[in-house]
Amino acid sequence: MPKSPTIEFIETLAKKAGEILRSGYGQQHEINHKGTIDLVTEIDYLSEALILQEIRTAFPEHQVVSEESGAQLGSDCCLWYIDPLDGTVNYVHNIPIFSVSIAYQESGEMQLGVVFDPLRQECFSTERGKGAWLNGAPIHVSQQTNLDQSLLVTGFSYDIRNRENNNLDNYARLALNSQGVRRLGSAALDLCYVAAGRFDAFWELSLSTWDIAAGSLIVEQAGGIVTNAQGEPNYLVSPQSIIAANPFIHPQLQKMLNTDM
Repeated sequence: MPKSPTIEFIETLAKKAGEILRSGYGQQHEINHKGTIDLVTEIDYLSEALILQEIRTAFPEHQVVSEESGAQLGSDCCLWYIDPLDGTVNYVHNIPIFSVSIAYQESGEMQLGVVFDPLRQECFSTERGKGAWLNGAPIHVSQQTNLDQSLLVTGFSYDIRNRENNNLDNYARLALNSQGVRRLGSAALDLCYVAAGRFDAFWELSLSTWDIAAGSLIVEQAGGIVTNAQGEPNYLVSPQSIIAANPFIHPQLQKMLNTDM
């Protein structure tokens, strides 16, 4: 078995990558299109290059799946999920809501997760079985029991213009059956805000593993429930969808969603 990372290693790595994001924020960027509304910048690549280099140096046998570079082969037992800049569209428009997301899985089970917001200097982290933290202080999901009084957050896929179930009907329905629905533009931070009790629940119908690998573990270790949109535990299996909520709101939210893909 190859050696395993510590949570301190991942926190330090996320903060180093976050410094790249912070220093480039508000500048002019080289913008390319992966899709009609799916953007990537040179900052995405710089952040990713730093993360991959440090993982390759410290853990050369590990496998890595990263948003911009895809899968890099290694040992099946040790797998990283990297999103070097979650919230690129926000970043390009100088909207200060974006993050670095790094997760580590061992023997098929997520073990460590870190999401770092470089502008607010908020580092959300978790280690399986040991709880979840914000800058070292324990965090917990909310205790709200009534969906009608809950504050929710959601997101929409980049193929929203062509997707049959684009989540807009759910957005409208939940807006009328909750305290409100927000759309921040960074799934990793959406999840961390659920873990910290800022939101009562998050849902989305189409995303990628690197978007949610770290944040979903942070929610679980903060006392929340995370499933796919059908309520099944295998939310990292394609096609990915997610409901992350406190234990009271989760079943109420799932019942309200139209999840036909």
